[in-house]
Amino acid sequence: MGTNSNCNPVVPSPELLRKIRDLPAERMAELEDFVDFLRLRAADRDLTTAAARMSEDALRNVWDNPEDADYDQL
Repeated sequence: MGTNSNCNPVVPSPELLRKIRDLPAERMAELEDFVDFLRLRAADRDLTTAAARMSEDALRNVWDNPEDADYDQL
């Protein structure tokens, strides 16, 4: 039904499904908005992590240089 950040299928528990089914109709839109928020937050986190990994090589020259070696000791 859903996925986690590792893209493995997640099967909701019967208890969770029961709770969702028991929600009043007016809360369903709120629940859907919250699920969308969680998915977007996870996607943003994944994008930020990917961008950081991609920039590591470009920034290595800035981070690892003899001029700043003294700061590495702090």
